[in-house]
Amino acid sequence: MRDYKEEFEKRVAFIKNLVVESGVKGIVFGNSGGKDSALVGILCKAACDNTVGVIMPCSSKRNYEEDADDGRELADKYGIETRVVDLTPVKEAELKQLENVVKMIPASEINIAPRLRMTTLYAIAAAESLLVAGTGNRSEAYVGYFTKWGDGAHDFNPISDLTVTEIYEFLRYLDAPKRIIEKAPSAGLFDAQTDESEMGFRYSELDRYLVTGEADPKVKERIDGMHRRSQHKREDIRRFENV
Repeated sequence: MRDYKEEFEKRVAFIKNLVVESGVKGIVFGNSGGKDSALVGILCKAACDNTVGVIMPCSSKRNYEEDADDGRELADKYGIETRVVDLTPVKEAELKQLENVVKMIPASEINIAPRLRMTTLYAIAAAESLLVAGTGNRSEAYVGYFTKWGDGAHDFNPISDLTVTEIYEFLRYLDAPKRIIEKAPSAGLFDAQTDESEMGFRYSELDRYLVTGEADPKVKERIDGMHRRSQHKREDIRRFENV
């Protein structure tokens, strides 16, 4: 287990220095009410008083209820400024414009919400001279469980090297809201969705594989397949000089 007192101090110092070096006025992040955004919000607020958390419900009932409630609880506990931007009508307008030019498939529609959220964060950041903090973890990055140019975009990410197991350990150390730690992780892209059911394995299995290289053969096969297919999300795999 990591020394989370030391991890907290190092990460807060990193964020403080980055804000100063960048010459910005603060930080903005998407406050989804989930584990990753909770840790990012706590770290950023400790480093920079002008930290803004934006709650951005989009289509899913869970976004408006459980996720929003948990996001507000986090903000209240740590004194994080909260703003709410309802993106459901924005998504509906986009789909309306698309219906005459393309037949949408579930995957393409689902990814609209994360990209609208990142557009929103960068609009706020540009208007107020803020850095956009990323909220992705090592586990999800490895299997590509994020939206390219959506939640995968950021100016900096203070938790990118942490597995999901470590995220939870860190949150417990920081005494984060119990509901955020105990609820089933979900991207909240549609109702009744959970990360583990969608991926087909548990985070504990994924983290064990990342740390030790060991996994049930079927789980290993699925993890390796997801990693291979999502390589384009982690780098530009066809640059001009390589064509």
